[in-house]
Amino acid sequence: MGFAGNVEPCFITPTAVAVNESFSDQTRATAKGNWLAQHSAGVMADLDFLIGEEALARSRSSSTYSLSYPIRNGQVDNWDTMEKFWQQCIFNYLRIEKYWESLLYSVVVDVGDGATHIVPVADGYVIGNSISSIPLTGKDVTQFIQQLMKERGEHIPPEESFDVARRAKEMYCYTCSDIVKEFNKHDREPSKYIKRLTGIKPKTGAPYTCDIGYERFLGPEIFFHPEIYNNDFTTPLQDVIDKCIQSSPIDTRRALYKNIVLSGGSTMFKDFHRRLQRDLKKIVDVRVRASNTRLGGDAKAQPVEVNVVSHPIQRYAVWFGGSVLASTAEFYEIELQQQHNNKVFSPKQVWVG
Repeated sequence: MGFAGNVEPCFITPTAVAVNESFSDQTRATAKGNWLAQHSAGVMADLDFLIGEEALARSRSSSTYSLSYPIRNGQVDNWDTMEKFWQQCIFNYLRIEKYWESLLYSVVVDVGDGATHIVPVADGYVIGNSISSIPLTGKDVTQFIQQLMKERGEHIPPEESFDVARRAKEMYCYTCSDIVKEFNKHDREPSKYIKRLTGIKPKTGAPYTCDIGYERFLGPEIFFHPEIYNNDFTTPLQDVIDKCIQSSPIDTRRALYKNIVLSGGSTMFKDFHRRLQRDLKKIVDVRVRASNTRLGGDAKAQPVEVNVVSHPIQRYAVWFGGSVLASTAEFYEIELQQQHNNKVFSPKQVWVG
């Protein structure tokens, strides 16, 4: 089971259903002729059932649950049981109601190599006047690492320095929870944390090596403490996201905080989503506490749930979204109209993002 457009199923489970038969047995024994009791027992039997692996396990451990398989030889054999199975799939596993809310209300944080955008979506529509952009990108992380390695005196051919910094970023960088503690860890056990890159000098063909040390965690840190890299822009990413949500309509804000979706290769650093969620949660909690102080008495503002979502297609989410859009009938109709207007016709649809 899963959602249209997913690259793989969300859940895989046996098509088995275990129903509690004790209610119907009790009805037959004690409620003869009592229509209300029979009806109540029937309702309880409809509610008390399990599917998949849970159904298999319960039927083995309890004699009150009878196991059935609603599909036989590729065809639905028992529609009542099949509907029970679908009910659990839709509402308990996939949680459709919650999922649709997350589709309709989300904040997309897209950090690519050349651009970073924060885009809030409410009720399926982009909140245009709340979109934010910041001058910190994946390329800036690479350039900062390049600068740090140069200042540290690593002997890297000048023409190779940017590519070495990019490789160091993609292979070894991660997000830390505390810069001071991370410096101390590296200083105590340098052999454990220092990584080494090798290369060939393009002009002479001679090999060279360089160490990757503090750069491993300082590179991604520019998103959370931009002042260490750029004096002209010093607003942390978590503050930008918070301002973006706070500038959105008041009735959308709680839903937006609950579904902050990451996109782009520069959000792939280890623990990036955890650090962003923690720092954003701190900002929100301070605001809630301040509100409670102003209100006083028994009036208290409800806590705000903050959730930053990391997902399997995070690196190529922008391309994937474009590919899904390009596969829709509406997109195809518009494309045909544009081709007609421009008198240009192509033999097939291709999405290049």
